[in-house]
Amino acid sequence: MRTYHCFWLLFWAGQPHQSFLTPLSKRTSGFPEKEKVLVLSGNSRQDLHRSKRSWMWNQFFLLEEYTGTDYQYVGKLHSDQDKGDGSLKYILSGDGAGDLFIINENTGDIQATKRLDREEKPVYILRAQAVNRRTGRPVEPESEFIIKIHDINDNEPMFTKDVYNASIPEMSDVGTFVVQVTATDADDPTYGNSAKVVYSILQGQPYFSVESETGIIKTALLNMDRENREQYQVVIQAKDMGGQMGGLSGTTTVNITLTDVNDNPPRFPQSTYQFRAPESTPLDSPVGRIKANDADVDENAEIEYSITEGDGYDMFGITTDKDTQEGIITVKKALDFESKNLYILKVEATNTHVDPRFLYLGPFKDSATVRIQVEDVDEPPMFSRPAYIMEVKEDVPLNSVIGTVTAQDPDAAKNPVKYSVDRHTDMDRVFNINSGNGSIFTSKPLDRETLLWHNITVIAAEINNPKQSSRVPVFIKVLDVNDNAPEFAMFYETFVCENAKAEQLIQTLSAVDKDDSYNGHQFSFSIAPEAASSSNFTLQDNRDNTAGIFTRKTRYNRHETSTYFLPVVISDNDYPIQSSTETVTIRVCACDHRGKMLSCNAEALIHPTGLSTGALIAILLCIIILLVTVVLFAALRRQRKKEPLIISKEDIRDNIVSYNDEGGGEEDTQAFDIGTLRNPEAIDDNKLRRDIVPETLFMPRRTATARDNTDVRDFINQRLKENDTDPTAPPYDSLATYAYEGNGSVAESLSSLESVTTDGDQDYDYLSDWGPRFKKLADMYGSMDSDKDS
Repeated sequence: MRTYHCFWLLFWAGQPHQSFLTPLSKRTSGFPEKEKVLVLSGNSRQDLHRSKRSWMWNQFFLLEEYTGTDYQYVGKLHSDQDKGDGSLKYILSGDGAGDLFIINENTGDIQATKRLDREEKPVYILRAQAVNRRTGRPVEPESEFIIKIHDINDNEPMFTKDVYNASIPEMSDVGTFVVQVTATDADDPTYGNSAKVVYSILQGQPYFSVESETGIIKTALLNMDRENREQYQVVIQAKDMGGQMGGLSGTTTVNITLTDVNDNPPRFPQSTYQFRAPESTPLDSPVGRIKANDADVDENAEIEYSITEGDGYDMFGITTDKDTQEGIITVKKALDFESKNLYILKVEATNTHVDPRFLYLGPFKDSATVRIQVEDVDEPPMFSRPAYIMEVKEDVPLNSVIGTVTAQDPDAAKNPVKYSVDRHTDMDRVFNINSGNGSIFTSKPLDRETLLWHNITVIAAEINNPKQSSRVPVFIKVLDVNDNAPEFAMFYETFVCENAKAEQLIQTLSAVDKDDSYNGHQFSFSIAPEAASSSNFTLQDNRDNTAGIFTRKTRYNRHETSTYFLPVVISDNDYPIQSSTETVTIRVCACDHRGKMLSCNAEALIHPTGLSTGALIAILLCIIILLVTVVLFAALRRQRKKEPLIISKEDIRDNIVSYNDEGGGEEDTQAFDIGTLRNPEAIDDNKLRRDIVPETLFMPRRTATARDNTDVRDFINQRLKENDTDPTAPPYDSLATYAYEGNGSVAESLSSLESVTTDGDQDYDYLSDWGPRFKKLADMYGSMDSDKDS
């Protein structure tokens, strides 16, 4: 039962007055409680002396969440100046005065008009005063008092979150902290147990537990395995009143996820795997995939594969696909069905991230056996060597065998092979090959000095399946033979002075040889035998592949002999010996006393006369001026205008335009006979041009009609009808009559459309009467008439 206390507030002024409690006869709250009276006291004496006041604070207590129909009674104010005659009036001010709280101005009773909530406002501070009803002056000083709202348990505990999410590693020990939940109660924690919250678990046992006072959730079961169950939903209850009966409660949900740890080793689902691989499988190509299963996830499930043993340890490799965690077996070396057709491997799968805490569960690896069967395929022939190098002398006879290539079918069938030369590598067809045995022979002469190496490609293909072919390079080196004679290193032309002395050196000779000499070239020089006895010069071989020409006599006369030709024989020492005869030209010249040449018959060769630079420039300028003149003259002739036949621009008649192209005339049987396009009805209908307005209407000349052509007429009429009915055509039609030239022409009409198709009835004598312009035409047709008469 809640007890309400009454406090006294006494005002002392002058002599002390006794305070008293005024009882009330009626209550509206419905609760049995004591009378609550606040007594106001004052000084009844005149204000002749200084008064002394003192206050004793008092409080009214009021229950929150009142549910009655009447106003809730709070308490009563009373002044010792109140004589009960109605002369005093009580006034209330402060928090909620006049709205939440009202006072009976006659009796001083205070009532609450609305239901109050302590959680919104726990304390109200008000002021009370008694005034004279007649004068309105206060008879007592204003006094302040408090209305305190008493709490009741009307708020359930509320969690800070509607849903909590937490995670812990799987296989955690009992009592491992998971998460802490917190609930708050809006009730008064200082009054009773309304705000005392106790936590309990409604759902989630026996896996988790919660501390009743702190709300800390912990694991309650040992070795919880994520692979068995990953998600847990725990419901926590918070109850006030210390968890006693009748307390209010609230709940929240905690979603707990077990995170993965590496507590599961990889395991192959089968102990043996079978794969097949063609022997033609390229290197680094995949043969097959294997996978070890690991119940863990993310990095705890990462696996590394390796080949630990087996007869294919060096033939195959294995890598890990990071996306699928599969082991990819690839070919490291070329496979050969004929050599080995079965390989057995032992493959091991190991976790890359091992947790030492779980090593007691066993080794975190597993192994499996992989059998790879090599399949036979139709392979191309294989050469015995990757490349062939052959040598042949350059003087070898044609069709001589220089070497042999060998290729065999590696398959068990051993299909026969044929050989050929890739002509893209032997465009000149210098070599050929025997298609049966692979022997290479020459088909054209060889010359080492022209080409030292020949690089050709030989193709070997199966006879039964030519698509199965292979290639091999063949490098052929041409060996040198002594088939080139030595010759002068340069063309020698020298001179000798007329005053030369005997045994004087006038020229040193040297020679070269295109052939290759393993021990170095050794050349010998001599004068040709036929000129040795009568020569005016001698030749001395220096034995170092050079020779010197010396004078044999003392003086020479250029007027007697101006030029000497000395034949020199050059020989080598190789086998067979090759020699050649070269000629040295020696001119006789006049020299000064120091032997410097002054003039000789060879002066033109040594000091060639020519035009001076000025003369060359003058000639070049004349040529340029001549070219410019020719170009200007041609341009002026091209721009010259011809006199038009019709000067007036207003002449609307059809004009004859000369294109300077006479054509074949009527004798040209290859041309189209335009006479068949004539339509005499166009003239008879007297149709006019509809695109222009003629100034004068001329009567058309009536000409003799030729034979009708129905096909052309129908064609033209059909096209005319189509254009007349075409709504997209221009708003007028143009009919150009080319059979009518004009009125008043001396030559009348020259149109070929009115010409008859035969020359038998034509008379061209009138052409001579038309003037000089038609003289050429009159002469031409007049001569034709004379030819016909003759």
